[in-house]
Amino acid sequence: ANAAVDDYSFSKNRNAFQRGAKRGGNNNNDDGEGEAALAPGEVTREIARNDYGYQRRFPPNFGGTINNNNATADDGVADARKDAAQAMEDRKRSLALIDPCYDDGNNTSDRPKSRRARLKRDRLADGPLVQSHDDELSHGIWAPPSTSERALAADAVPAVDSGVELHPHVQQERAYLAERDRQRGVLRDEDNEKEKFDRMVERKMSHLLPPRLAENAEAMEATTTFHGEETVDYRGRSWTDPPAGVKGAEPFDVDDHRCYVPKKCVFRFQGHEKGVHRIRLFPRTGHLLLSAGLDGACKVWSVEKRKCMRTYVGHGAAVRDVQFNNDGTKFVSCSFDRYLRLWNVESGKVLGTFTNRRVPYVVKFYPNDDNIFVVGCSDNKIVAYDSTTGEITQEYDHHLAPVNTITFVEDNGTKMVTSSDDKKVLVWEWDIGVPIKYISDPTMHSMPVVTMHPSEKFLLCQSLDNRIVVYQAGERYGLQRKKKFEGHNVAGYACDIAISPDGRFVCSGDSNGKLVFWDFKRTRILQKYHAHDKGPSIAAAWHPVEPSTVFTCGWDGVIKMWE
Repeated sequence: ANAAVDDYSFSKNRNAFQRGAKRGGNNNNDDGEGEAALAPGEVTREIARNDYGYQRRFPPNFGGTINNNNATADDGVADARKDAAQAMEDRKRSLALIDPCYDDGNNTSDRPKSRRARLKRDRLADGPLVQSHDDELSHGIWAPPSTSERALAADAVPAVDSGVELHPHVQQERAYLAERDRQRGVLRDEDNEKEKFDRMVERKMSHLLPPRLAENAEAMEATTTFHGEETVDYRGRSWTDPPAGVKGAEPFDVDDHRCYVPKKCVFRFQGHEKGVHRIRLFPRTGHLLLSAGLDGACKVWSVEKRKCMRTYVGHGAAVRDVQFNNDGTKFVSCSFDRYLRLWNVESGKVLGTFTNRRVPYVVKFYPNDDNIFVVGCSDNKIVAYDSTTGEITQEYDHHLAPVNTITFVEDNGTKMVTSSDDKKVLVWEWDIGVPIKYISDPTMHSMPVVTMHPSEKFLLCQSLDNRIVVYQAGERYGLQRKKKFEGHNVAGYACDIAISPDGRFVCSGDSNGKLVFWDFKRTRILQKYHAHDKGPSIAAAWHPVEPSTVFTCGWDGVIKMWE
């Protein structure tokens, strides 16, 4: 680390490199001028000066040359050079045998001397661009292929296309692979425009949706099973008729009877193999209960007999929503298999099967016509079907995400309120495809459930920020900021809302399986029950006639009756 430095030797070598040595002698001057720096093993060397500086200094054995003493090249180096030249000559000969057009560069007379000349030679070798008068008919606006391109295309023809007979084992293997691909469904028609359009429409949420329908796909065969003792009683009345003495209540009559909050669970309806997603009561009387199961089956239960009366199996996937028509003789079901089916409640027959190749999320009958029902779909559209013809009569296309709810308001269905995952609420005039009002705010959350208050003055919306918000149902559709219901957890779930027929109480399910009751006027919690296990309490329905009867369902497959 503290080694001494010989300053004299360092300066002597530096001066020799900078100024060079004087030609033809070894001077022993003390200042070191005229002497060259010596490499290890060297005795002396001469550095000659030229017009541009000093000549390049080579080591004494570089290239077989040793200083300026006229020494001859080393025999080993000369032999190596001869071997390299012979190897190069052999390579040129082998390339000339493989490619007759190979040019080794020695024929200077035929070799192009410039890049332009080489390009011209290549163009002449490829041939003319226009080869005949019908080139435009054969190739369109594109130029015909050149000679080299045709040669490459000819070489690319496989043996099976060139007429060569394949070995039987190869043919057998190809047949096996084709049959395997056919069974796996790999071979599809690439010209299927409908499937391409479906893929484009659902590109943002395709990972959340079931597989798309094939071109010639058909719905599964529907079956039904009657579980009652007899379809007609001794008086000739059908099993769907209300019991004797039951008087139906009007849908929006708040003065018909006074309601109360139920106190306990009195019965459990069990029969679904999987969870239950929606329940609906028979219009006006509520003597029948319709349920939509995640097992693809729909069931109608008798509230009086407390048993399942008929099962309707017609979907290959979970049923998303069900809805009775206005008189309760028919109901429509929509499923994740992308089909809607119209059923006869009494006989269980399928009256119609509908699909627009999208996933239906919600379905509602038009209040003024039982032959028309409206569907909210996964392609952000709302479509109206005519059940007599099976055709789509109207489309409402202004949402930017799948449609979750459809609610008819004002004068028995002259207007329609819809909500979507785009966090907007739109108000439509019936049969007019342009919304008349937008309800949107940066603080709004998605509202997957909207329910009309029996007074027809308010809309209760289940917001995914764990509260129920209230909007005025009328000309303004303004938010009632002071009226909101909190205390339950619904984030990520479309928990249904039920309101008592007199409008005094509001109940809703919970993502933890709870059932919560509020006072509508004071917006305070009255009761909270643990209703369901293994998932949320997803739906609730308040009986239209009985004052304190509530039905709930959950993903545990149980429907509970509370009184």
